[in-house]
Amino acid sequence: MTEVWKPSVTVAAIIEREGRFLMIEEQAGDGLRLNQPAGHLDEGEALTQAVVREALEESAHDFEPTALIGMYMSRNVSSSRAGADTTYLRFAFAGKLGEKHDRPLDAGIVRTLWMTRDEIAACSERHRSPLVLRCIDDYLSGRRAPLSLLYTDASVTAAAVKEATGVANG
Repeated sequence: MTEVWKPSVTVAAIIEREGRFLMIEEQAGDGLRLNQPAGHLDEGEALTQAVVREALEESAHDFEPTALIGMYMSRNVSSSRAGADTTYLRFAFAGKLGEKHDRPLDAGIVRTLWMTRDEIAACSERHRSPLVLRCIDDYLSGRRAPLSLLYTDASVTAAAVKEATGVANG
């Protein structure tokens, strides 16, 4: 049986305040990189739940997604992981920044910072993904789709509850 190819699903929070975007600086295998608060979709999560969780973990801020900016694919061949080849499917969300919490940032996150679009563009060699600036540009161009476009069947979250509690659905 051949292995089935699957992209790695990620989410990103595009958060703008007074012309600046909330960015994170993180230690990656190939050095310090810039990204939006972003990360992988976990089993049992809806996409909107994942972006809320990732924003909190990486920025210590609550985040309320209000719109889908876009769905993006990119491919990365990592020199730091012996040429590992990964295709990413990213869902980028616009939303409202909420309360800041007194909590540690995720492992590897060095700091958060607010940057203008031009400042972000000026350091593209440090972007964690080629999608970082594209998502910002799409946000600035006004791209928005309603969250109702996304649907997560109850079987997704029910499976996670079952696994977490060890209780079978009956």
